[in-house]
Formats: sequence, C-alpha cells, structure tokens
Amino acid sequence: MAQQRDTASGTLITLVSGAVLGAAGLAWWLLSEADRRQRGQRQRNMLYASRLQDGSEASDRRRRRNNQAQLEQRVEQLNAAIADVRRQLEDLGARN
Repeated sequence: MAQQRDTASGTLITLVSGAVLGAAGLAWWLLSEADRRQRGQRQRNMLYASRLQDGSEASDRRRRRNNQAQLEQRVEQLNAAIADVRRQLEDLGARN
C-alpha cells in the first residue's frame, strides 16, 4: 500500500514537472517569436523610413500611377477592338 502511494506521488510529481517544463518551453518560444516579429517590423520600418527620406517612395507612387494609367488605356483600346469585331460579326450575320 505504501509502495502504491510512493508510485502515485512520484507519477504526480513527474506530471507536474512535465507541465511546468512544457509551460516554460512554450513561454520561451512565444517570447522569442514576439521578439523575432518585433525585429522584423523594426527592419521594415527602417527600410520604409529610408525610402521616404530619399524620395524613392514618391517616385514609386508616380510610377505605379503611370502604370495604372497605361493599363487603363490599354484596356480601353482592347474594349474598342472587341466592339469593332463584334460589329463586324453582326454585319456579317445580317448579310447572310
């Protein structure tokens, strides 16, 4: 009977020790992940700040606007070409 109590208390101590070690490991991992993310965010912020200082961010915006305008112009040209082809097909269908 005493041996069962010793085994049960030993098992309980082992379980509690494992839970404490697991919680400590999880806490360490969570802290290291938070630190890693914070460092990454800091690096991105520094890169962004340097782009703001040298003006490349503004030139990137202008370039994107130009690309967007060119894309819209190209879409309009394609839509006009599609409309022309559609009219031609309708004319062919009406003649037959």
